[in-house]
Amino acid sequence: MAHGEKSRIPQSKVNKLKAGERPTIAVLTVSDRSAHGDRDDLSGPAVIESIQTLIGWDCTETAIVADDTKLIISQLVRWADEDKINLIITTGGTGLSARDVTPEATLEVIEREAPGLMETVRAASLAITPYAMLSRAVAGTRSQSLIINLPGNPKAVHEALAVLAPVLPHALELMTDHHANKHHSRRPVFDPE
Repeated sequence: MAHGEKSRIPQSKVNKLKAGERPTIAVLTVSDRSAHGDRDDLSGPAVIESIQTLIGWDCTETAIVADDTKLIISQLVRWADEDKINLIITTGGTGLSARDVTPEATLEVIEREAPGLMETVRAASLAITPYAMLSRAVAGTRSQSLIINLPGNPKAVHEALAVLAPVLPHALELMTDHHANKHHSRRPVFDPE
C-alpha cells in the first residue's frame, strides 16, 4: 500500500451505535518504511487479527502513513470527524526515537485523555519486558471515537489488546448516546460473539 493510501473494507458507517450493533474500527499503521513500500506492514494486520480473535469485531478501514505529525493528525481527524469511526487504533511510533511522534499527534487530536487504558497496558507489559516502560502511547476520545496508540511490534500489539479487550465494549458503550439515554445497565451494548 502506497504512502497515505487507504484500504476500505466495505461496511455501513455507524454514527451512533444501537443495541447489538458492532462498532466501526479503523487501524492506522504509522511507519516510514511501510508507508514508502520498503517493508511490509505486519503490525496493522496483527491489530486486525487480534481484535477479531479477542472480541469478534471486524476492521472497517485501514491506512498507512509515515511518521509525520501532520499526516497522523489528518488521518485521525478524518476518521473521527468525517467517518465517525467508533474505535481508532494506531500502531507504531510510540517509542523514544526522534521519528516516534504518534503520541504527540494523538494528543493534538483527542479532546479527553483516557490514561487508565495505557497505564494498565504498560503495567501488564512490564511483567513481560522491562522495555514496556519506554512506551509513550496514549489513549483518549474525540467526539464518539476512542483513539488508542499501540506499539509497532506485532507480538506487543496482541499482548496490549489482550489487556484492553475486556473493557473495549463497555468503553464504546459509554461513548454512545444509546447508553446516555437509558438507565444504567451492566449489560454491554456490543455482543462480542
